[in-house]
Amino acid sequence: MGRHPLKSLKYIHAFRDRHGRERFYFRRNGRRIALPGRYGSEEFMAAYQAALEQFEPAKRPARASAIEGSFSALAARYFGSPQFAGLSDSSRKNYRRVIDGFLVEHGHRQVSQFRREHVDYLIGKMAGSPGAGIILLKRIRTLVRYGLQLGWIDRDPTAGATSYASKEIHTWTESEIGQFRASWTVGTKQRLGFELLLGTGQRGSDVHRMTWADIAGDAIRVVQQKTATKLTIPLHPELQAVLRVALREHVAILATAFGKPFTVKGFGQLMSDAIGKAGLPERCKAHGLRKAAARRLAEAGCSEKQIAAITGHKTLAEIERYTRAADQEKLARQAITMQSKGKRTGRVQPVANRTSQKWQTSTQDTDK
Repeated sequence: MGRHPLKSLKYIHAFRDRHGRERFYFRRNGRRIALPGRYGSEEFMAAYQAALEQFEPAKRPARASAIEGSFSALAARYFGSPQFAGLSDSSRKNYRRVIDGFLVEHGHRQVSQFRREHVDYLIGKMAGSPGAGIILLKRIRTLVRYGLQLGWIDRDPTAGATSYASKEIHTWTESEIGQFRASWTVGTKQRLGFELLLGTGQRGSDVHRMTWADIAGDAIRVVQQKTATKLTIPLHPELQAVLRVALREHVAILATAFGKPFTVKGFGQLMSDAIGKAGLPERCKAHGLRKAAARRLAEAGCSEKQIAAITGHKTLAEIERYTRAADQEKLARQAITMQSKGKRTGRVQPVANRTSQKWQTSTQDTDK
């Protein structure tokens, strides 16, 4: 019959259901469409063609020459600057995506005429997508401050501007970790990905790129994509046990059903699906395992510097955010223990006096 039709099809992924049947789906831009019928059949190919047409990117109109002093002209200068070139590949891609989206509607506007009220208006429109609003404010600030360096504007309209409170990523509990392990046995890609995330404390963007060659003895070498930080991380015994039985199908530790390394989106989708099938709550995200790794290290009595040697964090503030769950529970348990033994940490004021006290505790969450 000649070459199998699937060999030339793009965006096709396969998996086996619980009955052992091979099933296929079309995946692109983070979305999936199930493909019915036997692979290569008329029904299958018709569904594939429909999915391909649905996801074909719209052609962008040709950009007109940037107006002098406009945001489009400023962005062009910024994209050619050493500051932008010094970012990691993933950061440059994300910066371009957000800034290009901003330029579609506002690229023609003059930077020198940009005011604080414009900032508040732009961010205020994004109440329905607070996460995107936070990122947009950061990238507008990036452009404006570069414009300040060039003398295109004499003040920073984003100074003091606030966006939306970021939602803290949930730190997995030991019960949730156990539930995932009970659902995905050793030997599955899902369990391997899980143990790599938890055992190394790295981001998914680093885990999906790990190769067998990165393992040297009882440690694994990592160069973080986001920060270019170089780490050598000893392998936890639980991770070593999973790696010993893992199939070496590719130079990458994690490979797809087609024997290719996962993309960062593909790996994220694999873990998201696995978490859902394990029956875990929506609050459980793959990145929360990085926080769980930091929590476990803190609970083991590791210092901030020791934790940073695993996670690659640069500041103590970042470590504090990632170990907040451990600190809270540890302190709470100490408090209850002291209370149950009749101890006191200090003099307790009468209720009448305490009602007039002003508390200085800040509840602002800056976790990102």
